[in-house]
Amino acid sequence: MAYIITEPCIGTKDAACVDVCHVDCIHPRKDEPEFETSEMLYIHPDECIDCGACVPACPVEAIFALDETPEKWKNFFPLTRSITRNNRPGPGGPQR
Repeated sequence: MAYIITEPCIGTKDAACVDVCHVDCIHPRKDEPEFETSEMLYIHPDECIDCGACVPACPVEAIFALDETPEKWKNFFPLTRSITRNNRPGPGGPQR
């Protein structure tokens, strides 16, 4: 997992990061059924290519490289892994 979305995204889900993602690894997108019920967006750790394009696109500064994540938001590491493993298509997650 190269980048992670943290607490400032909760309730915001601006999706500017989704628009700039080169590999479509940020979910849920506005066209996915989970978008309405999800509190925030997530970067799928197995799909992210570590390009960093999403970081400056985020209007609430919620995206960090793992080694730059503020201590107060490091609890989002296991949350992101759990969400993407259990709810997202891709390696290790359910297929639609």
